[in-house]
Amino acid sequence: MAEEFRALVVEKTDAGVTASIRRLTDKDLMPGDVDVHVEYSTLNYKDGLAVAGRPGVIRKYPLIPGIDLAGEVISSHDATFKVGESVLVNGWGMGESHHGGFAERARVPAGWLTRMPKGMTARETMAVGTAGYTAALCVLELIAQGVAPSSGPIVVTGAAGGVGSVAIVLLASQGYHVVALTGRPEEGDYLRDLGAKEIMPRGELEVDVKPLSKERFAGAVDSVGSKILANILSMTKAGGTVTACGLAAGMDLPATVAPFILRGVRLSGVNSVYEPAAKRQRAWEMIAQHLNKTKLSEMAEEITLEEVPAAAQAILAGKIRGRTVIRLAA
Repeated sequence: MAEEFRALVVEKTDAGVTASIRRLTDKDLMPGDVDVHVEYSTLNYKDGLAVAGRPGVIRKYPLIPGIDLAGEVISSHDATFKVGESVLVNGWGMGESHHGGFAERARVPAGWLTRMPKGMTARETMAVGTAGYTAALCVLELIAQGVAPSSGPIVVTGAAGGVGSVAIVLLASQGYHVVALTGRPEEGDYLRDLGAKEIMPRGELEVDVKPLSKERFAGAVDSVGSKILANILSMTKAGGTVTACGLAAGMDLPATVAPFILRGVRLSGVNSVYEPAAKRQRAWEMIAQHLNKTKLSEMAEEITLEEVPAAAQAILAGKIRGRTVIRLAA
């Protein structure tokens, strides 16, 4: 008899989209080279959309959501990974077109796997998750473009969210002066504890956009987009770099070319889903080296699989602080 495991499954019927916990077997898994006993997953904004039945994330039904997972290899048909190794997966279409991490077992192509960073546990990597991994990619891009701590302040938008929280810690630990942009002033103490030197109300960047404003920032990690991103571009110093990795405020960009042609500002897009293995490894090495584990623990809340639907609604409503990890191992 096939061994059963629990999974959160999103299904689409004539009545709409529903998410429920079901018991599945290996026969329900999709093709792949490696089977993983999933110990932890995590809730990202994209997962919230999927679980809540919002369009644009899940491409086939029924599907197990969850764009992240961490656990132990229990079966492998690829020589690269052996039984007993600790691994993680971020992106690659998992939780969108391939069964994801909201289950006790997963089967994925070997090329999607990343070895667990030395010194980190499965729970810690999921406290980072795709959100934190994306933040690390943004910080790597700022460094690659020559933005140093001496260059000036770095603004981080969506500061109390998953990307923002990790970006603040990574930047502050490397000596950057971080300005945390947030619409939740009550999170000021939390953001300062992460390492932010200044707290900036979101409303200051929700005003009408000028072609050029007073130079204020040497760079940015932006997960919001729209008018806020446009205003940041207009306020970025000559030669500065703005990294863009999200669109929580919208997909539009009501900007002009002035910052690019008059100040040489760079806008660097960051897509974490399909980054090559070498770049992923560099991002995780930065995380392992610079992310304070005490602060990581403070920014992460642990929930069970049964609590995911409610947490999905909360993350979409902007009520989640930091990171949410999902414990799947008994």
